[in-house]
Amino acid sequence: MNAMLRLVGWLLALTLVALPVVAVLNGWIGANQWPLKRLRVTGEFERVDATQLRKTLLPYAQRGFFAVDLPAAQDAVAKLPWVERAEVRKRWPDVLEVSVVEHKPFARWGEDRLLSEHGRLFPVAGIQVPDGLPQFSGPDARVADVVALYNESRELFAPVGMDVRRVEVDQRGSWTLALGNGAQIVVGRNEARARLSRFVRLLPQLLTQRAQVLARADLRYTNGFSLSWAPVQAAAAAPQQQQGQS
Repeated sequence: MNAMLRLVGWLLALTLVALPVVAVLNGWIGANQWPLKRLRVTGEFERVDATQLRKTLLPYAQRGFFAVDLPAAQDAVAKLPWVERAEVRKRWPDVLEVSVVEHKPFARWGEDRLLSEHGRLFPVAGIQVPDGLPQFSGPDARVADVVALYNESRELFAPVGMDVRRVEVDQRGSWTLALGNGAQIVVGRNEARARLSRFVRLLPQLLTQRAQVLARADLRYTNGFSLSWAPVQAAAAAPQQQQGQS
């Protein structure tokens, strides 16, 4: 019994000593003792809002040098529009430093997202979308395939003075392109590059034979393709069809 009383006494004494030590330590590391007074931002960016960035970091900086939650601050910055990734650090004695890498938009993806130059999809909500981006759409898992066909098709159409403005692949893997002049190119599921290459090879000859604008090309035929034409002055008129052989 005496041993138990002695143990309880020691624990009580240890608690009474520890409480003031903890209180002093909490006061010593608090924001009032070691405030973070400066914010240093590094990285090249054009679209990340600096005011919003400072506002996001302020609650974390106010906790002081020793109490600041760096992982939470970093997650908060990474959720800001246009931020691809962020790293938040502290520098003695009073600096909170954030390094920001901004998304560089490469294309629109679907109705409500953009595709970055690094192949990452991010939402467009709350941001101003740059003009002139090509339009992509398809399953998220096909991002790399869509970009590859876009680059390949641009190389194919460039020599004939045409640009590719839209690339789509549906759930079945069927491809459709749209050119800068509005023409739709239905490629189909198989041998997309081979079909496009065959079509582009004959396209200059086909264009010189017509005083009309190409409206649609269906490349899904085994040994040829189907073309639809629209009058130059009346693009809304019903297109006329012509069969083309490869």
